[in-house]
Amino acid sequence: MAHDPKPRAAMATLAVDGRQHRIVDLPAALGADLERLPHILRIMLENVLRNAGDDAPRASAAVLKWLGTGRSEEEIPFLPGRVMMHDTTCGPALVDIAGMRDALAEAGHDPARLNPVLPVDVSTDHSLGVDVFGSPDALRRNMEREYGRNAERYRFMKWATRALTGFRVHPPGTGIMHTLNLERLASVVTTAERDGVSWAVPDTLIGTDSHTPMINAIGVLGWGVGGLEAESVFFGMPVMIRVPEIVGVRLTGRLKQGVLATDLALTVTERLRRIDLADRFVEFYGEGVSTLSAGDRAVIANMTPEFGANSGFFPIDDQTLRYLSETGRSAEHIRLVEQYARRQGLWFDPKAAPRFTDTIEIDLDEVEVSLAGPRRPQDRIPAGTTVEALAPMLAGRSEGASGERPGNGAVAIAAITSCTNTSDPRLLVAAGLVARKARAAGLTPPAWVKTSLAPGSPTAERYLRRAGLLDDLEAIGFGIVGYGCTTCIGNSGPLPAVIEQAMTERGIVPVAVLSGNRNFPGRVHPQLEAGFLASPPLVVAFALAGDVNRNILTDPIGLSSSGGEIGLADLWPTGDEIDAALAQAIDSADYGPSYDEAEASETWRALDAPATDLFPWDPGSTYIRRPPFAGFGKGTLLGTYAAHPLLVLGDDITTDHISPAGQVPQVGEAAEYLVERGENRRDLNVFASRRGNWEAMVRGLFTNRSVRNLLDPQIAPGFTIHVGSGEQMPLFLAAERYAAEGAPVVVVAGERYGMGSSRDWAAKGVALLGTRAVLASGFERIHRSNLIGMGILPLRLPVERHPGTLHLRPGDQILIEADAAAISPRCPVPVTVRRAAGTRETFIAIAAIETGLEVEILRSGGIIPLILQRVVNAESTSRETPAPDFTGSGESTRREASPNIRR
Repeated sequence: MAHDPKPRAAMATLAVDGRQHRIVDLPAALGADLERLPHILRIMLENVLRNAGDDAPRASAAVLKWLGTGRSEEEIPFLPGRVMMHDTTCGPALVDIAGMRDALAEAGHDPARLNPVLPVDVSTDHSLGVDVFGSPDALRRNMEREYGRNAERYRFMKWATRALTGFRVHPPGTGIMHTLNLERLASVVTTAERDGVSWAVPDTLIGTDSHTPMINAIGVLGWGVGGLEAESVFFGMPVMIRVPEIVGVRLTGRLKQGVLATDLALTVTERLRRIDLADRFVEFYGEGVSTLSAGDRAVIANMTPEFGANSGFFPIDDQTLRYLSETGRSAEHIRLVEQYARRQGLWFDPKAAPRFTDTIEIDLDEVEVSLAGPRRPQDRIPAGTTVEALAPMLAGRSEGASGERPGNGAVAIAAITSCTNTSDPRLLVAAGLVARKARAAGLTPPAWVKTSLAPGSPTAERYLRRAGLLDDLEAIGFGIVGYGCTTCIGNSGPLPAVIEQAMTERGIVPVAVLSGNRNFPGRVHPQLEAGFLASPPLVVAFALAGDVNRNILTDPIGLSSSGGEIGLADLWPTGDEIDAALAQAIDSADYGPSYDEAEASETWRALDAPATDLFPWDPGSTYIRRPPFAGFGKGTLLGTYAAHPLLVLGDDITTDHISPAGQVPQVGEAAEYLVERGENRRDLNVFASRRGNWEAMVRGLFTNRSVRNLLDPQIAPGFTIHVGSGEQMPLFLAAERYAAEGAPVVVVAGERYGMGSSRDWAAKGVALLGTRAVLASGFERIHRSNLIGMGILPLRLPVERHPGTLHLRPGDQILIEADAAAISPRCPVPVTVRRAAGTRETFIAIAAIETGLEVEILRSGGIIPLILQRVVNAESTSRETPAPDFTGSGESTRREASPNIRR
């Protein structure tokens, strides 16, 4: 086997159930240093030793050198075993791939050479809306609406399953991407045959959703990337990263009675957001870890993007094995996981304290029942303090909810939603028990509350029904509306008419309460500025209360059928009650059949799709259009130039602000574009479903009503001032005019620019506006990567040059000196502000570039031109190579001649 990364002693054989497996021998390779490494770096080192070929000695030495300081500037290549996507991130990626195949064919090359080199799984979870709720047939009707709206996109996805190798789509109804991964796809340890040899290796992946780290809960190393970075991995590029800084979070103690995993996750998010976790990984350790179930850990790990890190990793232990057993994995496979983890030093020791870059400690005994809100997930509050938290948004408003009349603080949406909290059966069972007690007392939510239950998995229906809890949930309005992201991603459907009327006529400020992971203004619903994140049983409690204008822990929630006051203490289940209901509910035999039935969808099977190498574009489509950037490109955007600031933004601009995912409003540039092409103004679908149509998406950029363009306080969201004419106009029209004038543009922003999701459209849209650089006080990791993927240079502003103090105005220009030959990771870049009044000020920004590969991407004009050029180069040098070699390590990355087991 070519290019052994270490001497033969670094390879070994592991025998499990009489079968021999080749392994990279981590204990032999590291000796006593193995116990000092965080588990994350142990897995990364195994990957490097197995995959990096001639570069393995340098890369592995870089990992070991990290032990000295807990920091490193060295880069290592990471080759994940698989990729996961969902329908609204795979759609743009597939549009890119279809466009790239066309570009190859038009240039005289074989388009079929552009093919994934590793398995890709796609869930169909981001399009389902809550159009119908509180009805026994809500699930069926919502699914019908989903197929009716999105059939064209789904046919496109089916085309990909025929045109691309190893590309698998899980149809609507199979649940949320991360729950599907946790319950069905993840193996923790996997095996694969190469040259007649069975290899045992860690299960690793990347996913085009920021909540991919949920899988860290069971010891699988995976993290979220942008769709553009995923495309590069599809076609053989490694993920090039600096040896990461690892922050250790030491857990001590045990959660108190009545405190749930959600409360801990919100506490972790609050604590970790206080430190800079950009491009850093988090690993949990300490004896408190052992007290948490895999379900508890999944809730915490899912919130990784909310606390700003790459991972929220829990190593393999008995809880991992228990979870694998409970979800129907075979006894043989569980033995493989345990024996491999113990043999390789990947088994968790609660008393161990590896070397970390930094550490913090969280005492589980101190965690309290909590919410987060009303605007950010890191703003944790004690559950009884919603009145105080909402007060700043209600200045000058006094009308609260009462009787049949919703007022300020009325709960407009109460949603048990999101993989974050519905993947842990304990939380759903707890919600069901609250519903049971409320039903017995005769409590129901007020008419203005829109209730819904959208579990992450179809298995939830089985175990809730077996425990008798589904009937109780349905009785108080929480029937299953579908298996998808729904309200958490903004697909909450219309607000109750009584709420809309009260907002229009009396200007009330209602709220959402949801068991999701994000509550940015406008995220849950475009008309809702306030939202509280809560555990599923607390969602039920607030739905019953009908408002947040009370201390939910101590004040009455409602009146029983006999007229007595009912409080949360009367409804809240004990730990023993939850355990008893779980024992009745859970059956490991549920998991396989529930997914099999969903996968066998007749509606999905009946969708027709073309079976061609090139996708046949429909010029009349409003969903799928060939994008202008999916080609060989026009060269780098780097250089020295003077640009107009198209947008100047403040702090906490999320990807929802940049490129919305929720309902396309009936009024606006995007609506007019779609209506002109025959769409129904009353049902324009969600922006997330339109990501295959760049013309629709560019018209939705920055239209969130909370976006403020600081160039002028009078500028409406989605607009700017064109300097030459002085006109206020939509961003895309101003961009077209600047492009015609040959005038570059840039975007300026504050801290945490690009918070939120992995959606690459937030970068693609900015690129379509002609943006050559984004200057920000700070970037969120995935969005920074996506900007580079589109060839846009991210520049980090010095502390004293925040957009709020720069006072940029129309007519000011920004001179950037970013010569392509001189650019390098974290290099200084001179920036000069030329005021319209004639003054100048110069400062130094820092290129937010982390790796040499990112430099190459920028010099190539983006990931897509780089991929295409390498495909052409590979075709010209070897007609027999099944996929281009992107790492420079020769046959070590070729799937048929290498120890690279990428599964």
